Amino acid sequence: MFMQFVHSFDAFLEPTIFLAIAAGTVLGLIFGSLPGLTATMGIALLLPLTFSMQPISGMGMLFGMYCGAISGGSIPAALLNIPGTPSSVATTLDAYPMSKRGEPGRALGLCVVASFIGGIISVLVFALLSPIIAKAALEFSAVEYFSLGIFGLTIIASVSGQSIVKGLVAGLIGVLISLIGIDSLSGIVRLTADIPDLIGGVDFMPALIGLFALSQIIGDIVSSRNAKGAEVKIKVDNAYPRFKETFGLWRVWSVSSVIGSLVGAVPGAGGSIASFLAYDVAKRQSKTPEKFQTGHNEGIVACESANNGMTGGALIPMMTLGIPGDASAAVLMGGLLIHGLQPGPLLFQDHADIAYGIIIAFLIANIFMFCFQAVGIKLFVKVLQIPRSFLMPFILVMCIVGAYGISGSLTSAWILLFFGIFGYFLNRYGFSSAPVVLGMILGYMVESNFRRSMAMYDSDWTIFFSHPISLGFILLSVVSILLPFYYRYKSAKK
Repeated sequence: MFMQFVHSFDAFLEPTIFLAIAAGTVLGLIFGSLPGLTATMGIALLLPLTFSMQPISGMGMLFGMYCGAISGGSIPAALLNIPGTPSSVATTLDAYPMSKRGEPGRALGLCVVASFIGGIISVLVFALLSPIIAKAALEFSAVEYFSLGIFGLTIIASVSGQSIVKGLVAGLIGVLISLIGIDSLSGIVRLTADIPDLIGGVDFMPALIGLFALSQIIGDIVSSRNAKGAEVKIKVDNAYPRFKETFGLWRVWSVSSVIGSLVGAVPGAGGSIASFLAYDVAKRQSKTPEKFQTGHNEGIVACESANNGMTGGALIPMMTLGIPGDASAAVLMGGLLIHGLQPGPLLFQDHADIAYGIIIAFLIANIFMFCFQAVGIKLFVKVLQIPRSFLMPFILVMCIVGAYGISGSLTSAWILLFFGIFGYFLNRYGFSSAPVVLGMILGYMVESNFRRSMAMYDSDWTIFFSHPISLGFILLSVVSILLPFYYRYKSAKK
């Protein structure tokens, strides 16, 4: 394997490859930082430009877009409480409170270094453990996906804020929203209120933008009307990458990066689940769990390292088995096919120089991602010095354009408006938006895979305990539920 990497380095003697990767990374950061412009959309738009390129240059540009967009989502998440991508939702839990208390440079500095570490570890996992992880991912059936979803739902307790009860209510609302539309098994239309545009379900991205971005805008408008005096400007000093603080949390970023890589390798799991899982594990292992969601270093590092750790994991089944790990990986697989490369086990045998060259390009994309963010961090935090009266209308326009551009339908704009108002009232009455998002992501996954499992095994519910992977997730779910009660009893006893 090592010699294959050495031979693949010959292709990187051409500077055009580096220029292609750098251009893709910059565009990715732009797409990731604008609400509604996802990594998948950016890769799809960039794909035609790579037709005339060499395979390594073209795929390097697409990988740069992928890495940049996933990492760029942390910029608005940390500064404005608006996740640029779905996988950066968990980042808002601690990064924005840190910015709000006057440390936006520190919050973004932690995000930059943690993203880079997660990306590098994902490259190592991608290069060294691809066959093993891909084989394990193939073992996932409807039974395992159901248990994974149940385990994911137990994280609601960790992202509920001050009240677990309110978090559970918000999570239940998210689950109910995920059930809107056509039942995938029976074909029955449900919970649509006779609105034809909801037959296909609620578009996730407009709902996400509404819950975080539009609700924040509405909240700012209301608070500015009630507030007296001039606008307070936040200082943007000390905006630089936080190496010492991040490396000091080596247990957090190492565990979170591995979680991101493993979850990313499971087709359909996605970066949102990876970052929430890593956040939950970091909170449970922390000596100061009460500081989470108040602007805590560990929460930011856990989310961002898992977020970018997922990128390499999602490419593992795509490259080794021809099964994309997420929507972005599916478009990347299209890029491979366009260049005459068939993803699968034979890719590393028949086109070893190109396959290993793509892995090197992925590593370079992560390095460029870090360099551009490290240089631009002082520019990013300058956003907070723009008067809110100018900034919020611009964000509102971008939200509407992003929501409309996803489907080209006004229904997306109405969904944006509805969830914006809904998110505002959630925040006003002490509910967190994160459990709603988690419920929307996992609700349909749990319900559909449970019913598929029952249909496959003649309603034998014991099947969830006879599959080893499923049993492992169920045991983790039980532990995840009981641990908070144990810690509460232990602290009360002290």
